[in-house]
This record gives sequence, structure tokens and C-alpha cells, in this order.
Amino acid sequence: MRVILQVLEYLRGMLPGAAAALALFVCLLPWRRRCLRRRGLTSGGAREAGLLLLAMFSGGMAVLTLCPHPAWLRAGLQGYWSPYFGGRALPLAHRVNLIPFSQGDSLFNIVGNVVMFLPFGFLAALLWRGWTGRRALCAGLGITAGIECWQVLVGRFFDIDDIILNALGVFCGFLLWRGLRRLAPGLAGKFHVDLNEENVHE
Repeated sequence: MRVILQVLEYLRGMLPGAAAALALFVCLLPWRRRCLRRRGLTSGGAREAGLLLLAMFSGGMAVLTLCPHPAWLRAGLQGYWSPYFGGRALPLAHRVNLIPFSQGDSLFNIVGNVVMFLPFGFLAALLWRGWTGRRALCAGLGITAGIECWQVLVGRFFDIDDIILNALGVFCGFLLWRGLRRLAPGLAGKFHVDLNEENVHE
């Protein structure tokens, strides 16, 4: 029960970012369609749904990982900005861990750090051709390293464990997509951009 409550709390914290991403996605949709049309491409409903899911998940994760605390985002929207680049943060030496797996993390934290980044690897492989395991691993390492460095600036912790586990999550997402592609080979094509039928018949 405790694990379920923790998961629900994380999901609740993601809601502001997911809602903002949804609004931005809808606003940019006409522009994206015009760009695709000029290039002679079309994006089907399955791909658009996948892109929307990725956008909303990314927005939610941005709130969880880039803000000092999800509750402080709400305070920031009300004009209270002192927690972001000031306040009484712990000294830097107490907020940086460069020794892998030396903190005795709980199983929930270890599994959670892998699972929370798994959708990035899966959806990226699903939506874009040419997404390889190497790209997934490099992207996972780069993005999560950037997140950890940012967290130091906002009074949070830099933990090498998070970089390792988050990057592993992105790579596992890619492996999950490969498994799905083998089980349902025709499914992957539904999530890619295609040539516009009008251009094909010309």
C-alpha cells in the first residue's frame, strides 16, 4: 500500500508539467502539420498519439526532476521564487555522490529510477527510425547527467546512481521496443511518418 501511495504522489506531481505539455502540443499541432505537408509527409493518428504521450510524460518528468520540489512549482507560479536559486540548501559536499551504489538505496528507489525513464527509450524507438541501442544509451547518459547537474543548482542532490539507473532505464525501453517489434512486426510502421498519398500518386 505504501508503494502505491508513493507512485500516486509522483503521478500527482507530474500533472502540472503534463498539462502544460498537452496545451503546447495542441497549440503547435497546426504548425507541425503544415511543416509535414510542405515536406510531402503525413503523420497518422497512432504516431500523433505516441508523440502526445511522449510530450506529456516529458513535461511531467521535467517537473519532478528540474524543480526543487513539485510543491515549489506551485509556489513559483504564485510569485514565490526564493527556493529556486537561493534559500538554505545543504553544503555542496553533502549533496554530491560520485561513488556508485554507496548510499544503500532502497529497492523502490532503484527500480523506480529505471522504470521512470523506460518510456523515453521505448517511445523514441517507436516514433523515430534509426533509434539504436547505442543512441538510446548515449541519450540516456547525456540527458540524465544534465538533469543531475541542474539539480545541484536548485538545492537538490547530484547522485551518480541516478545517472546509471536512468540511462539503464532508457536502454531497457529500447530493448522493450525491440521485443515488441519481433512480436508484432507490422506495428512499428504505424508510428512513423509516411509519404503523403497525394505525392505518391503524382
